[in-house]
Amino acid sequence: MSNKVLITGLGAITPCGNTVTEFWKAIIGGESGLAPITRFDTTGFTVTIAGEVKDFDPTDFMDRKSAKRMDRFTQFAVAASKMAVEDAELNFDKLDRDRIGVIVGSGIGGIETHERQCTNLILKGPGRISPFFIVMMIADTAPGYISMFHGIKGPNFAITSACASASHAIGDAFKTIQRGDADIIISGGAEAAVTRLSIGGFANMKALSTRNDDPKKASRPFDAERDGFVLSEGAGILILESEESAIKRGAKIYGEITGMGFSGDAHHITEPAPCGEGAVRSMRTALADAKMNPDEIEYINAHGTSTLYNDKNETQAIKTVFEDYAYKVPVSSTKSITGHLLGASGGIELIACILAMNHSIIPPTINYSNKDPECDLDYVPNVARKSTVRSVLCNAFGFGGHNASLIAREYNNHS
Repeated sequence: MSNKVLITGLGAITPCGNTVTEFWKAIIGGESGLAPITRFDTTGFTVTIAGEVKDFDPTDFMDRKSAKRMDRFTQFAVAASKMAVEDAELNFDKLDRDRIGVIVGSGIGGIETHERQCTNLILKGPGRISPFFIVMMIADTAPGYISMFHGIKGPNFAITSACASASHAIGDAFKTIQRGDADIIISGGAEAAVTRLSIGGFANMKALSTRNDDPKKASRPFDAERDGFVLSEGAGILILESEESAIKRGAKIYGEITGMGFSGDAHHITEPAPCGEGAVRSMRTALADAKMNPDEIEYINAHGTSTLYNDKNETQAIKTVFEDYAYKVPVSSTKSITGHLLGASGGIELIACILAMNHSIIPPTINYSNKDPECDLDYVPNVARKSTVRSVLCNAFGFGGHNASLIAREYNNHS
């Protein structure tokens, strides 16, 4: 029996658009989704820009009562999952619901809820804390609600590994299906951390760009004048499915997940290991898992946060793994357009990779204008590139030294 794991559905809520089609159009057009913050008064904040999701109405995807009992990150997760399910044309009444699961990551979970209820506690006392506070705050609420909306009862849990959360979730979903424990898994990540506390915290640790007067040019991965990332929100959800299940129901197939590599830095809670040593191991593990040589990868979607340490360390890691071929393989960071969705980033970035394969277009790294001698690869500067892409590698790294690399390729039912 085949143990191939295919991608059969996509769903996205992003600062660049609230559908996969809108997201892809913005990505290949280099249309930044970054702008001044509107969700709260930024008076007194050193950072006043972010990648907010715009014109999102949760009642387009659920009833008002359910929406009020969810934090914004869960609303995003449910909405993106419904899009992915619809895209995959899944009819759960004709499938074994016990063999369909949900694994969704979030780096921070319901922090907006947390902030509001802490304010209630301080200003109004413990009696005014919402009885829904706990379930709105915790990260596993997102997969819980997704499973309930669809009535699916297979493996169901959340993963939290900072900015690697979605990639870890997808990797676990891949292996769960590959070993035969499920037929279909809804997987990816969701985040909604554009809040006072998050912006203030990331800003005070000097992680964020302070290019407040020019938000669309603030995220500039690999550029010599980068000064930090731009915090964003949204969700990226994919349907992962066994080859047997997908073929049996005549599913549309976007591609195949073939490799997964996870590693830990054991170095520093926020800074990556020197020379990207942990990233080297995650990429090498993914290549070994996929049974591929480095020169078989035709596009790398970098973690590429636009921070000083990440970009130079990831560049060095790619050089170590890919050697001379590192200068030939296109490497781009879609965070230059979307900003950094934290725990959701691996979901939308894998979607970008899958669409790059399906449309033979490599997304650009926008705002790349000043070369950094330590970042000297082909970053697909500023303009999307037409190119045949049959295999991709997608990196995600998180605070805590968490590294995740995923490999996908065109599906070939004869291999």
